[in-house]
Amino acid sequence: METLSCDLETYSSEDLRKCGVYRYCEAPDFEILLFAYSVDGGEVQLADLASGEKLPREIIKAVTDDSVIKWAWHANFERVCLSRYLRDLGLLTGYLNPEGWRCDMVWAATLGLPFSLEGAGAVLGLDKQKLTEGKELIRYFCKPCSPTQANSGRTRNLPCHAPDKWEMFKHYNIRDVETEMGIQQRLSKFPVPDFVWEEYHLDQEINDRGVKIDMELVRQAIAIDERSRNELISAMREFTQLENPNSVQQMKDWLANNGLMTESLDKKAVAELMKNATPELIRVLTLRQQLAKSSVRKYQAMQNAVCADGRARGLFSFYGANRTGRFSSKIIQLQNLARNSMSDLDQARALIKTGDYDAVSMLYDDVPDTLSQLVRTAFVPPKGKLFYVADFSAIEARVIAWFAGEKWRSEVFRKGGDIYCASASQMFKVPVEKHGINGHLRQKGKIAELALGYGGGMGALKAMGALEMGLKEEELQPLVNAWRNANPNIVKFWWAVDNAVMEAVNKRTTTETHGITFSFKSGMLFITLPSGRKLAYVKPRIGMNQFGGESITYEGIGATKKWERLESYGPKFVENIVQATARDILCFAMKTLRNCSIVMHIHDEVVIEADPRVSLDALCEQMGRTPPWAEGLILTASGYTSPYYKKD
Repeated sequence: METLSCDLETYSSEDLRKCGVYRYCEAPDFEILLFAYSVDGGEVQLADLASGEKLPREIIKAVTDDSVIKWAWHANFERVCLSRYLRDLGLLTGYLNPEGWRCDMVWAATLGLPFSLEGAGAVLGLDKQKLTEGKELIRYFCKPCSPTQANSGRTRNLPCHAPDKWEMFKHYNIRDVETEMGIQQRLSKFPVPDFVWEEYHLDQEINDRGVKIDMELVRQAIAIDERSRNELISAMREFTQLENPNSVQQMKDWLANNGLMTESLDKKAVAELMKNATPELIRVLTLRQQLAKSSVRKYQAMQNAVCADGRARGLFSFYGANRTGRFSSKIIQLQNLARNSMSDLDQARALIKTGDYDAVSMLYDDVPDTLSQLVRTAFVPPKGKLFYVADFSAIEARVIAWFAGEKWRSEVFRKGGDIYCASASQMFKVPVEKHGINGHLRQKGKIAELALGYGGGMGALKAMGALEMGLKEEELQPLVNAWRNANPNIVKFWWAVDNAVMEAVNKRTTTETHGITFSFKSGMLFITLPSGRKLAYVKPRIGMNQFGGESITYEGIGATKKWERLESYGPKFVENIVQATARDILCFAMKTLRNCSIVMHIHDEVVIEADPRVSLDALCEQMGRTPPWAEGLILTASGYTSPYYKKD
């Protein structure tokens, strides 16, 4: 046996969407119901475990044999569930080795296809599509049911309760494997490179390892937030006399009746309203902001996901962004954790853990904000270890300068300079020093750097908060012009990429610029990065943009989460290229640090749990090594150690 394609149907009283597969599999009532499989591409077989059938011995052997490649859609689920099954049989400790597994979903993602089996099958036009009745069958057999008089008060549906449905469920399970195999056949022209599978296996190791959660902090934070929320609502009711002051519509109506008209109550809109509000209205709006921030969803997500050993697992999605291949986060959503600016994190953490609400509210005016700032600190290393947190400095700015050959920028990085000051100096032709000569210009350099690197104009500056930072409307276009004039090679890079893409798609050929290859093959546009990894765009063609000019369009998942035709152009492709290359640099660093215990990675940052005697400088040096395919790129990694995670 060389390959085994498989799909499972399972039962657990835990909610998979809320807790993730690792906690899901820890439920005492977890079991595998059905196991559909195909050996070496042969006819799909099925083991009805829920009805007493057993997995054949050769299949169990194949699952534990790393030389047999196991394929599944979202293979992490099958691998973790089978790990629990084998542990119950006494055949395994821990989790099955990821190196024996491949994921069809990852394969589809590398080619820009949907993340769902149903969606990928539909886009590829398979003869055997995923069956649509599956959702109802999964709801019936795989989740607890509510006890009613009609079902004799039971809390679970078994095969004997609906034999006809069970036969349909078995057919559904078989069809999933057939659909997965059909996708494999369609994608066989575009295999995933071995080095990408190595990155996937590293991702699985990190997901299996998980990260420890300070559950005492989590429990007390949830309790304190509940009391804070009740007090905020009571205060709002007292001020407004509204039945539900948390209702957006009721609050907008109340504000209108008091002379403040607004279409939105988001953070930016409320801040604008407070500029011209009376003291009474400012008080109400302040309470509103605090109430809006008093969500403890992150703490609740930690509580939902944490496993029996106090660690949360499965927090990362490999190839979560299929346009660039960057990682995304799930369950606890590590990519958008609130920043912390408190100088007394140690004291605040200790106080929250006592559960003393009165002391917390006396020492901290804004309890919800305090809880928000402490979310990061709920991630902790085990006893006797520290977190080593290292990240790349200005990684995207370095990568785009390297691609474009913008030498003055690379020289700034080589000398360890401040890119915001250097950018402002280059733009305004005067020396700029942070907290020194012309220091006021640094902010303009910063906003320009953050907003304008990928073709952005006045709209990008506004979206980045330029007006809120004190810039005037009439300053914006001159700022755009100054940045572009200071970075002519980056501007040339945008349009060189635009021309290369256009030519590749228009002539169905291969083009090259700035060390990047663009090729049209089998109805796909491929962009080959310096790392050797390829970005894929489905069914590209040349169309007209909103301004009447030519642009590239392709099919993909849009902002509506639906499969649709999307539009792109040179600077946008450059953004994909730069972010994808930054991702490849992160993966290179994580492979360099593979023997260290990586527990988290957030954007361009790596978190390792290690003995306090480990050298932080040595870790940063290893992380900051330039990949062999990026000669000339200036990288720097810096970091800190801490007894909990934070934003240093």
